[in-house]
Amino acid sequence: MSLQTKQVRVLVLNDMEQLGRTLFRLDQGFELQFRLGPTLQGKHVHVHTNYPAPGKHFDRHTFQALAWHNPMGREDDSDKFCTLDLQIAGSYQYYFGHGHEEKSGGGYIVVDPVLRAGADNHHVHLDCITIQTYLSKCLGHLDDWPARLRVAKESGYNMIHFTPLQTLGISRSCYSLADQLSLNPEFSPPGKNYTWTEVGELVQKLKKEWNMICITDVVYNHTAANSPWIKEHPECGYNLVNSPHLRSAWVLDRAIWHMTCNMADAKYAAMGLPAQVQNEGHLNAIRSVLWEQVFPKVKLWEFFQVKIESTVEEFRTLLTEGAKPNQKKTEGKQGLKIIQDPKFRRFGNKVDMDSALETFVPHSRSPQAILEACNWLWGRLEEINKEQYQQMLQHQEQAANCIVGNVVYERLADHGPKLGPVTRKDPIVTRYFTFPFEEKSLEEDLLMMDQPDKARHFLAHNGWVMGDDPLRNFAEPGSNVYIRRELICWGDSVKLRYGNKPEDCPYLWAHMQKYTEITAKHFAGVRLDNCHSTPLHVAEYMLDVARVLRPSLYVVAELFTGSEDLDNVFVTKLGITSLVREAMSAGDSHEEGRLVYRYGGEPVGAFVQPSLRPQVLYSWPILEFCYSGTLFLVPSIAHAMFLDVTHDNECPIQLRSAYDSLPSSAIVSMACCCSGSTRGYDEMVPHQISVVKEERFYPKWNPEAKASTPGEVNLKTGIIAGKLALNKMHQELASKGFNQVYVDQVDEDIVAVTRHCPSTHQSVVAVCRTAFHNPKHHQYRKEVPPMFIPGKIEEVILEARIIDRQAGTYKKCEKYINGMPEYTVEIKEHIQLKDSGVVKHAGVTSKGSSEFVQEIIFERLTPGSVIAFRVSLDPKAQGLVGVIRHHLIQFSPKYKPGSLPDQHTPPILETPLAQIMSKLTLGDMNMLLFRCDSEEQEDGGGCYNIPSWTSFKYGGLQGLLSVMADIRPKNDLGHPVCDNLRQGDWMIDYVSNRLVCHSGALGEVGKWLKAMFHYLKHIPRYLIPCYFDAILVGVYTTALDTTFNKMSSFVQNGSTFVKLLALGSVQMGGVGSFPALPPLSLELPDVPYRLNKDTGKKEQCCISLAAGLPHFSSGIFRCWGRDTFIALRGLMLVTGRHLEARNIILAFAGTLRHGLIPNLLGEGICARFNCRDAVWWWLQCIQDYCTLVPEGIAILRCPVVRMYPHDDSEPQVSGTPSLLTQPLCDVIHEAMQRHMQGIDFRERNAGPKIDMHMKDEGFNVVAKVHRDTGFVYGGNRFNCGTWMDKMGESDKARNKGMPATPRDGSAVEIVGLSKSAVRWLVELHKKGLFPHSSMKIHRDGKEVKVSYEEWNHKILANFERNFYVSHDEKDPNEKHPDLVHKRGIYKDSHGASSPWCDYQLRPNFCIAMVVAPELFTVERAWKALGIAEKKLLGPLGMKTLDPDDMVYCGVYDNALDNDNYNVARGFNYHQGPEWLWPIGYFLRAKLYFAKKLGKETYEQTVYLVKSILSQHYVHLERSSWKGLPELTNENGQYCPFSCESQAWSISTVLEVLHDI
Repeated sequence: MSLQTKQVRVLVLNDMEQLGRTLFRLDQGFELQFRLGPTLQGKHVHVHTNYPAPGKHFDRHTFQALAWHNPMGREDDSDKFCTLDLQIAGSYQYYFGHGHEEKSGGGYIVVDPVLRAGADNHHVHLDCITIQTYLSKCLGHLDDWPARLRVAKESGYNMIHFTPLQTLGISRSCYSLADQLSLNPEFSPPGKNYTWTEVGELVQKLKKEWNMICITDVVYNHTAANSPWIKEHPECGYNLVNSPHLRSAWVLDRAIWHMTCNMADAKYAAMGLPAQVQNEGHLNAIRSVLWEQVFPKVKLWEFFQVKIESTVEEFRTLLTEGAKPNQKKTEGKQGLKIIQDPKFRRFGNKVDMDSALETFVPHSRSPQAILEACNWLWGRLEEINKEQYQQMLQHQEQAANCIVGNVVYERLADHGPKLGPVTRKDPIVTRYFTFPFEEKSLEEDLLMMDQPDKARHFLAHNGWVMGDDPLRNFAEPGSNVYIRRELICWGDSVKLRYGNKPEDCPYLWAHMQKYTEITAKHFAGVRLDNCHSTPLHVAEYMLDVARVLRPSLYVVAELFTGSEDLDNVFVTKLGITSLVREAMSAGDSHEEGRLVYRYGGEPVGAFVQPSLRPQVLYSWPILEFCYSGTLFLVPSIAHAMFLDVTHDNECPIQLRSAYDSLPSSAIVSMACCCSGSTRGYDEMVPHQISVVKEERFYPKWNPEAKASTPGEVNLKTGIIAGKLALNKMHQELASKGFNQVYVDQVDEDIVAVTRHCPSTHQSVVAVCRTAFHNPKHHQYRKEVPPMFIPGKIEEVILEARIIDRQAGTYKKCEKYINGMPEYTVEIKEHIQLKDSGVVKHAGVTSKGSSEFVQEIIFERLTPGSVIAFRVSLDPKAQGLVGVIRHHLIQFSPKYKPGSLPDQHTPPILETPLAQIMSKLTLGDMNMLLFRCDSEEQEDGGGCYNIPSWTSFKYGGLQGLLSVMADIRPKNDLGHPVCDNLRQGDWMIDYVSNRLVCHSGALGEVGKWLKAMFHYLKHIPRYLIPCYFDAILVGVYTTALDTTFNKMSSFVQNGSTFVKLLALGSVQMGGVGSFPALPPLSLELPDVPYRLNKDTGKKEQCCISLAAGLPHFSSGIFRCWGRDTFIALRGLMLVTGRHLEARNIILAFAGTLRHGLIPNLLGEGICARFNCRDAVWWWLQCIQDYCTLVPEGIAILRCPVVRMYPHDDSEPQVSGTPSLLTQPLCDVIHEAMQRHMQGIDFRERNAGPKIDMHMKDEGFNVVAKVHRDTGFVYGGNRFNCGTWMDKMGESDKARNKGMPATPRDGSAVEIVGLSKSAVRWLVELHKKGLFPHSSMKIHRDGKEVKVSYEEWNHKILANFERNFYVSHDEKDPNEKHPDLVHKRGIYKDSHGASSPWCDYQLRPNFCIAMVVAPELFTVERAWKALGIAEKKLLGPLGMKTLDPDDMVYCGVYDNALDNDNYNVARGFNYHQGPEWLWPIGYFLRAKLYFAKKLGKETYEQTVYLVKSILSQHYVHLERSSWKGLPELTNENGQYCPFSCESQAWSISTVLEVLHDI
């Protein structure tokens, strides 16, 4: 099969999960599948997406509904999915809902673009990108660009980022554009007029001939203040006409401007404020001027206050005229409401007069009362105006702080520009608004505010606000940024005002759309400048426009949100491909190394993430290394464009040292993401190249240029030679799959970064000695710690260091951007270790069976040095890994890279594992996959234990795989399991040794594992967890395939949920050291045998069912008659394990005694015949066997060896002479006849020997058939003969020996089961398949015959009469109307010794409904089920008692021993806790009667059933036992005393799915 398989990613939908801030990245060509999480299964879910339908164009606001596919049928929704074939790059939204909920969850997916370059149009992987930024204005004429851009090519870059190429504004900032549509005319030499066409041709030339991709910026949030079009269309900015909320901020801005003029003119000298700010006193003087002259003069608070006099007068008039408040507006609520003046005039705020009339109510219409109300309002308005005044004082305080802070930075701080005196050119602070008019006095300026033809040209400048919410537009109403002077202002740019849609500002949207189209036409990608301040809806619109022209648009952005969560809002909505990340944000080498680890790659030795089977969902490890390439879609961080320096950063040479240029660049280059730099860094330009002030040109490329030539550069310039080597290495690492990363902080200055290829296990280790401080002035350690590198060093890829040279010292050139000639790089590439000038000694320190570590001692790893090693595993280890990968190919073709044929293949490995496993029985699978600790101990072992951690749940593979399912997705290599694997071979040996000791195919699997582990043990320890997991997953998934193939077609073709439940059959069905079942007849065919390991004799080894794990799994407590036959239909018959089911039925038949089969089997020898219901469950299973198994009726003729020929017989064991053998049909008849005759005996060995808690009367067992009703009845108040069998154990509470739920009389489920059995036997006899039509009994001293048909009719005729609790309070059938507390239900029993027990609401009647539905009237049954649903249904199980009952208690605590009779020592076991197995019968009953009520009711019920079962699916997925528990406490809470996995719980749920 080709390795180029379809890649599928599965996104699991969970109800109410809003993932708008979660990033999901996919590649073009991937298929995305949406699948239902457990919380949505069973619901009518609809999924919508704006990904375009085939043949349609993308429209962000047009959504299509996706069609569901359910490949596995209809029994549940675990495999249901809808799909998208992702062929178009971009950001796409999805949402889903169910029922009436239109949107109950949603999120975004981002499809990455495919970038191509070269004449062959080859794919350039995103991680291969090495980018260099150019300030376009420094490139000169277009004709000179190739010579200047060639520097990038020769330095190894494959992408160029141009700052905007448009006409610049007056400030000359690269990002302040005067005209977004025109090419900067400076690019055209005299006599020429170049256009975008020529630029596009150059871009194509670079792409095809130089293999270089070009991107450029788009700037959407501002334009140059001198843009001609903004003067013609001032509505495109925030002005005082369309944004009157800025009027007060504009007034303050003008006042501060005039303060600037006064300072420049020395008018504040008398106040101690000169034009030159030099000290703290001058700063205090600035504050004084602001508070004493500026703020009082402009009275900003008046813009937010009410004019009291006129407002009160208006109120007085209304009162005088008898006006009343509008109650519809006030809703009778008092409280004065102030209406903000929409024009923001002084004292323009108004009072909502309805609120005033509601609040200030005069006690009468008299003038005095009206005057009092007016005064009251006056006082409140004064308070409100004062509040506004106080708030403005706070704004002014912040404004003063910001102004002073700005002055400190610009004029006093060492790291600031130190602007010098305040002048009109360099004002005290940057102006916040344009003022395109002649300068006048402040008073004259303020008059213009009310002249719209002038006010529309006062446009707000753009900038950024430290710590602000990037999703908020700081220029919109509600923001106080401008009045508080919190904006770090760009005085050359006007902030653009788009509104919410194109219609709000048509010219601006159209203009920017043209700008976008020009850019997308010519460039492969865009960088969104100042993305965090660009309105999201604007960027969405423009990028949609761009992607129409260039579908694979590469989108880069800078985001300064301070939060990855917020970053993802922009990334997901805009479809950003890469986010700019700055190495300069690191304050030391440790942080720089952390950034490398953060921005990409898996950890070295990471696990291989197995593909999913098409039907499998999260956390259950039914995984496979399959061909489909199906994986879960997991959240990711944004792809990084990691730059050693950006054009916005301060100069690294100034902040760190010149010597750090190379090592820090090397650290960045080793990141598993896009990397890059800015032109000038490699040439070691010792200052920031300002995007505003720089006007010089970049040097051109000249291989022959001398170091002292300022206008030319070559490989000897700066670190260019080193950068070329690093860029080549970066691209090679990405293209060859070195996607694992390890960062080692060797010491405070040395960072070692490892890039590892998981298929070849080659590594590249770069050791970088940073120089954040100048070595000439800083004392670095002389001793460099040795490095220990695992593996064999093949070569030194490069070793380089910055050295001084004699080429003169740096002098800033007036024409060219020149670097420091006094430094260059000394570099060697692709040399042997012995030829290294950096390494002093390299020796092997450890060469054991699995370790080969080389110790590197450095000689000249000086600050500013880099050395990169290519490392392979040592040849032996490399060969062993290759062989392991070779043998893993049978599980997945992804192991083909790096695989090597095995020259000496052990014979066991020559056979495919699937072929070996095909010989395993399902009993063998129990050993291979499961077996809990007590089962393992029975064989003399136990589950594997990790000291100081815990033991696995199973000895088989599931124990490990359950743990690995949590470790693997997170690559938690620090987990105790991984530590244990690295430290020794104990776990490895445990896995194989527990199988090797077995004979047959199971032993062969053990040998296969042992042979594979022989290779595994001799590879480097850091790789063992990864390959151990890979081997186990391969074995495990092969075992699952084999298991399911040996089961019924229902399982083979079933859903994931069905398969998970079916595994319960393997989990519970096994054979221990001692056979749990009594021997079967020697005449019976196909009985399994084995040699007893102690005696060497042949013995039967039939599979038995454990009742539950871990408590009921081994010894005499493994097998219980009731548990076995409640579970047998689901676990054995539905799964197709017919032979094992037959053997279990016949084995229990052989133990029949007193007409009963045992509850506790105890191998038959220690059996207890103390339950009344097990025999009826046994009979039901025989009926089910005959119905479900092809030719199953033949079981009735199968021979049964009677262990107890007579009631008083001692157990007859195999080998006893004259063993009584009967056909099963006769054993069945005996059981029926004994009941009709009446069973009444005392248990053998009655007393403490068999039950230390039971009272003496409890050992008396009675089970009879009522003459009149046909109901089976029995028991007494001292025993408990049904499944609700809790016997009191507490002396303290005085419940010892008292059953909590005796359920004597006729228990409803026994009546139902007996009716089912009798009806079936009647039908069989009519067909000639059962030889008996009646039973001979002795009654009143005579032998009489009772026909099965008569018995059948009696039960039918009497059931509802005696069990249904009618709504009719005068129902003549009701013998105890005083005990009725719920009507419309079915009693739990009839004829109990405590009559009130009959009327308790319990879930047992549902069992009778399933096995004998003919007993029930459809309408009554449906309503009774409704009551059970309302009162008893829990998340996973059914409450065992009505919560309205006085003895209900839903929390089971078997350890609690107090004086509470009802709960001590778990007395409430069946008095409230929610048992799982009854829910299967409840749901099956719902389905049966729903079908009787019509299609609509049935469909609604199926919906309910799926929804309920989704909870079981969740539990099954998450349980490390991979089972369903015995019970939960109330409301589904975990019960620590419950079995973690119970046979009948799994079985009955599986039966529901079989019924659907």
